[in-house]
Order: sequence, then structure tokens, then C-alpha cells
Amino acid sequence: MKQTVWHISDTHTYHELLDIPENIDIVIHSGDATNPRDPYLSEDEMQSFISWYSLLPIKYKVFVSGNHDVCIERNFIKKDDFERAGIIYLENDWIEIEGIKIWGSPITPTFGNGWAFNKNKAKTSEVWKHIPDDTNIVVVHGPPKGILDLSYDVTGKLEFCGDTSLKKRMLDLKPKLCLFGHIHNSEDIINAGTMKLSIGDTIYSNGSVVTDGKFGKLSSNGNIIEI
Repeated sequence: MKQTVWHISDTHTYHELLDIPENIDIVIHSGDATNPRDPYLSEDEMQSFISWYSLLPIKYKVFVSGNHDVCIERNFIKKDDFERAGIIYLENDWIEIEGIKIWGSPITPTFGNGWAFNKNKAKTSEVWKHIPDDTNIVVVHGPPKGILDLSYDVTGKLEFCGDTSLKKRMLDLKPKLCLFGHIHNSEDIINAGTMKLSIGDTIYSNGSVVTDGKFGKLSSNGNIIEI
């Protein structure tokens, strides 16, 4: 039986601005529900998000952390907090829903200081090798290299910000869906949306809903995908 997935990401406390679609079987959030580096402030924001997420009229709710969700990395908010609210929390782990195997990880390559779930980009392949070969949906916070990941570096130059080793793993694994966020829209760049590569049938989805420099209103309502 086909399942309809609503993929959202990078709500950054603006989740209540989303329009809740009807007839959704699984909602998947791929991280950055919160905003600040301070884990105490992040905890307050995450509690608000969990309350909202738990009440969505959708049978299955999945959450994977992002680099802004420092309250989870610091154990201010734990897996049990999600599970008590009826939310499936995945951290380098998988679950099967209606015959669909979903694997999730919050890991992104290190950038800057003080963010959560960062790992040296030379070592992220150590995480991706543990994705089971029969996975149908891969949920990660950051994108594979060159896929809906265009942004500006600190000098103002355009660059593809994704993870090369993740892209290699996706090309080998060929999951039905690869869901991520992390790299938002910019004023003149659209990253939110879905795409396929010229090789393979994997649907890649950037579910980020905000635009850099314009937090406070949404530029996307996520992506709806049937699997």
C-alpha cells in the first residue's frame, strides 16, 4: 500500500505557520525545530515544538535532530520525551512503518563552533556505512553534495555545501527517498523542493521552510511525496 509522506525541515520555531495538509500518512521532520545555541533556550523551544507536533492529525510522526537542536545533543531533551508524545525519534537508527524502512541521523559536517551533531567531514562516511542496505527512506539533516545545497560561503562565494560521502552512499544504496534540510533558500537561490538525478530513481527532498535573512515567514510548506 502506498503511503503519503509530508517532509518538513528547518522550521526554526515557526512550525505553527505551516498549513497542515490532509490525507498524510507519515510526517517526517529532518531537524532544526529550534534556533539558539543556548541549550536552555533550545529546550523551551523544543518543548513547544513537541507539543505542536504531537497534535498533528497524522498517524506516524518522525523526527530527526538538526545542528540547531542543541538541547537534544546535550540531553536536555531525550528520546523518551518524543516517545511519550507519540513521536518516533531516530538518531543513527531505523524503524519500519507499514513495510517502509526509515533510517535517520542528525550528523552534519562540522562548520563554525558550538553547533550540535557535527562531525569532521572526513569521518562522516563512518556514519553512512551503517545505513542498512534495504532502507527505503533515508532522513538526514544535511544534504548530499551538489543536491539542493547551493549557498554562499563566508566570503560571499557560491558553493555546494553538502556532504560528498553521503552522496556516494546514496548512489550506492538507491533508497526511494532521501530527505534533508539544513541549507535554506536564500534571496536569489531556491533549495527547497524535490529532484532526481540523471542516474537512479531516488527522490531527493529539501524540506526546509525558511529563507535566510527572512525568518518570521515561510517560503515553503515542505514537500509531499508518495511512496
